[in-house]
Formats: sequence, structure tokens, C-alpha cells
Amino acid sequence: MPTVTFLGHAGLAVQGAAFRLLADPWLAPTGAFLGAWHQYPRNDHLGVPAVLDADWVAVSHEHLDHFDPWVIERLPERTRILIPGYPGPAFRERMLAAAGSRQVIEIGAWEKFPLDNRGSWITVIPELSPMCHDAAFLVVADGHGILHCNDARLTAAQARRAKHLAGGLSLMALQTSGASWHPICYEYPPEEMAKVSMDKRIAKLRAAQRLVRQTEPDLAVPFAGPPCFLDPEVHHLNWVLDQEDGAFCDPEVSAGWLREHLPNQRWESFKPGDAVDLVTGEVTRDPVSARFSFADAFRPGYLERYAADRAELIEGEMAGYPIPDAGLFDRFRNHFEFLGGLSDYFRGQINMIVRFEITGPNGGTWDVDFSPEGLKVGEASASVRPHYRITTAGRWLDGVLTGKLAWEDLLISMRLSLYRDPDVYNDYLVGLLKHANAMALDAVEAYETGRDERERITVRSAGHSYDIPRYCPHAGEDLSVGAVIDNGRLRCLAHNFTFDLASGECVNARSANLTSRKLP
Repeated sequence: MPTVTFLGHAGLAVQGAAFRLLADPWLAPTGAFLGAWHQYPRNDHLGVPAVLDADWVAVSHEHLDHFDPWVIERLPERTRILIPGYPGPAFRERMLAAAGSRQVIEIGAWEKFPLDNRGSWITVIPELSPMCHDAAFLVVADGHGILHCNDARLTAAQARRAKHLAGGLSLMALQTSGASWHPICYEYPPEEMAKVSMDKRIAKLRAAQRLVRQTEPDLAVPFAGPPCFLDPEVHHLNWVLDQEDGAFCDPEVSAGWLREHLPNQRWESFKPGDAVDLVTGEVTRDPVSARFSFADAFRPGYLERYAADRAELIEGEMAGYPIPDAGLFDRFRNHFEFLGGLSDYFRGQINMIVRFEITGPNGGTWDVDFSPEGLKVGEASASVRPHYRITTAGRWLDGVLTGKLAWEDLLISMRLSLYRDPDVYNDYLVGLLKHANAMALDAVEAYETGRDERERITVRSAGHSYDIPRYCPHAGEDLSVGAVIDNGRLRCLAHNFTFDLASGECVNARSANLTSRKLP
């Protein structure tokens, strides 16, 4: 005691002397995100009743590979559910709907919540910017610190504070497979797709390396992905799993890269059912998972058998999204007119035309014009050049408009394609779609307009010195330890926003100016 058992993807089971806690268990045989994502490797050999026999279940955020309603509905009635307290109500409302009569408890940032009467506790560490509703869990079980990072991109300062608060870290688990819709759903030519994919892959690994170097846990574990894709519509995306050239890193590849770059740190990779004793460090391997290897699982046979086993379940998921009726455009217009009225700040920051190409019956090509003056929705005009183009089927869009899906569920499902010109990420567009409520949007505006930039540092590049704020204007990363500076540009390692030091402009995303100043 205590022990940590890995459940696959980001799921952990922490067994203490007087409690059992699950963190982000994803076990649903239907996968997630419209049946597009599935656990890789599969974890359906784990005994569900035994796994779910827990005192506590902690769920970090509303992404469906972490928040699994299938799991929540099967928990014992006595199990209490812990979630971070975010500025907006969306996650809380979705969890309450799934939890039934089970108690749901929100925990504030850095608030110690007791798990037993022997001194064990848990807290949440949300990302600094409220644009991102992601949080890590810090658990102290019988005196042993466990930092479960989930999808949260913690700053170096947050990671160091977690170590100090726990009195040391026996285990730190980090997400090293950023399974997002960029770049794999974008219409890039093959050469550019390969380059962007590799750049993001390496950036994710370097971010993990940086945090572990700052904290020096007894054991560091890359985990939380990648998923695989079993439905025929998205099966072609499995190229991302290739160990050499894929966009996502599996835990074995991640551990190998990180072990090479931080050789004095202990690294392990785990599969579903594997366990580690935090007192002795002894690892027990699951006999079923031991037969799986990421190195050869990309062979068609493994995925073909997996897809065949899940085909009926995926078909059932698809049946829940019928062809939309002729009122689709009216619902689309009403939806975006509502979104456009939520925040003048967001509308002004988006400030572009987004074209939606909706395929299938009752679809069409529609433009949404976001501007500081207001928002307009209408049929697309050939004379108008959009900045973003999003293509998806009407049945998926209708799921969003009728409230069965969140926008991020659709985006992460990969059941769409995107194009942008210029190729600059607009965080505010994604933020408006995913939050869709005034309270969350107001929190972002307050954070971004209320930053204190008086603490500044000096950096050098290409023979020049620049005065810059210590903290990134996007999401607050400490640039004194969390940035790479090269050829007159600064790249923040937290989210890979890149700034031109001479002008302060962000060159690859919509962001506030760095307010850099060239020194004489």
C-alpha cells in the first residue's frame, strides 16, 4: 500500500489503506466522440464491477475519453464523484445528468479535499487560463504524492508547487499524445502534414520533459492515449499511430524518447491492468495486456479484429444521429445568433468569416461573419473568401444544434475536415464554440484583460536583447523556463504559440501581443 493500477488511456485506480479512488476511467465499449475513438490498447478484459467498486471517482474535464457517462451510470450508489470547479456550468451540468442520485462534489483550485481520516487528500490544478477547462489531480495517498496530469498543460511553476504541497512525488503521469483535430483533419498537402505532425509530436514530448525535469518524481509515466479509429469513416486516420512517422506518440515511444533525453529519471510505460506499488516501486504486469505490443499493433490484423468486435456498437451509436430535416439552416442560424450575442470581446477577437460546408440532405454552404459590430449568418457567396472552412455531415451538425453533442465532441470526433487561410489558429473561435455560455467567456475576458505584465525578463536572440513579460500573454506560462528562443522568435512550450520578438506579434495563432521591446 498504496498502489496505482493503470486502466488504459488516462484512467488510474489508486488503492490506499482506507479508500479506493478512480481518476478519469474510460471503459465504454462504444468508445467516445460519436464512436470514432476507441481505447488503444483495448481494455475490455478488465472486470468492470471490480474496477468500479470505488469510494471516489475523480473526473478532470468533460472530454468523453475522460468523462465517461457509461462508467458513471454503473458506479455504486455510494461512490462520490469529484470534479474541478470551472467558471462555466457546462461540465457540472453534464456530470449531474449522468450521476443520477450519486453525490457530485466540486473542488476549488488547490483546495485540499480529504479522502479518508488518515491524512490522504486530493486537489485539482486547473490550467491558468480559463480558456482551457482542463485540470490535473494531485493525490496524496498514505503519504505518497501522485500527480495525474490528464490533459492539463501545467506550467513549470504549477508542477513545482504540486511537488512542494505533496512533500514529493512518488508518481507523475503525463499526457504525451495530443490527439487533437489539428493537423490530421486539416487539408494539408502530404509533405506539410508530415512536418506539422512531427513538430507537434516533438513539442508534446519536450513539454513533458520540461515538467519532469522541474519536479524529478520517483517515477514518471507517459500515458493518456493515443486512441485508435475503428469506424470505416475514420479508419484511415490510424496512420497517426505509426511509431516512426505518426502524429501521436504511444507510451512506449514516449518513454523511449524521454528516457534518452532525461537518462537519470526513472521512466515506465504501462498498459491496462498493470500496477505499481508506490512504497517498493515494484511493477506487476497484467497478463492479458502483456501480449500486446505497440510496436506491432499497427498491423491491420489487430485493428480489423477490434473493429469487427465493436461494429455493432458503433452502428448503434450512429443510429442516434438521423438525417436532419429541412429546418437545419434555421436551427444553425439561431444557434450562431445566440453565440454571437454572448460576448462582444470574443466576437471582436474572432473577427473573421467562417464557412460551414454541410453535406448530405438539407445541408448547404453557409457563412458566419464574426465582427466587432455584430454577427451575420447567411448563404455563402462565391465572391467572399472565408478565413476558416469547416466541412461536416448534416447529421453531426444537427447533433450539436439539438444539444446531443457539444461542439468539441464533434471536433474531436475527427468526423469533419478543416481549412484556414491564413494558416493561423484562432483560439477564440474554438473557445466560443466549446464554452457557449457567458459566464465562462466573461472569465476568459477578465483573465486576458487583467494580466499584470510588470514582472519582465530579458532574453537574447540573433545577437539582440529583448525585454519581455515573464508570463506568456496567451495562458500564463513562465517564459523564463517554458520557452524556446531561436532566430528572433520565442515559442511558448505550453501551447506552442510563437511570437516575433521584434514586433511582439503571434505568428501562428490569434493572441494578445507579447509587448516585447528591443533593447539598445
